[in-house]
Amino acid sequence: MSCGAFSQLLANPADVVKVMLQMEGKRRLEGKPARVLSMTHAFRTVIAESGYKGLMRGWAPNMQRAALVNLGDLTAYDTIKHFLLNRTSLIDSPVTHAMSSLFSGIIAAVFATPADVVKTRMMNQPFDEKGRPLYYKSSFQCLSKTIRDEGLLAIYKGFFPAWMRMGPWSLTFWMVYEQLRRLSRPPPEIGPDHVH
Repeated sequence: MSCGAFSQLLANPADVVKVMLQMEGKRRLEGKPARVLSMTHAFRTVIAESGYKGLMRGWAPNMQRAALVNLGDLTAYDTIKHFLLNRTSLIDSPVTHAMSSLFSGIIAAVFATPADVVKTRMMNQPFDEKGRPLYYKSSFQCLSKTIRDEGLLAIYKGFFPAWMRMGPWSLTFWMVYEQLRRLSRPPPEIGPDHVH
């Protein structure tokens, strides 16, 4: 969980630029001029408007999201797999692994989508001339304001696309993991009565 959060912290500048570039499509549909023209231009724009600290906007919800994805996926997979093995007639097989991974992908999306909404809003909000955010000062303020102003379901905007991204990833990861784990087990020991 902490590795996922830390790696997301390191990747935050690229995520800020990604969100900025993704919003350009909306601006064009609204007839507004482009704010940025390329990835390099987006990096330069963020630094010019907010300094290097602008590249770290949204770092807290970004780390929270990464931690929640890992928590949801890792915990859910193991819990669901053991539940299926202990409480059903399923055996430790690719079918059990696939079922466990599909459910863990859903749970990861349930955990991550609110943090994703908060992260995106915090990264995409306007900033004043000193680089201070105009709408949200913290993850908690953004979350509570979003729920208060738009309702609880607003924090699940984008849930299905998130699950459509996390589901296949989870399925692929866990299926490969289980096969590698199976292949890396030492062969069963052969007793003296089997030696010729």
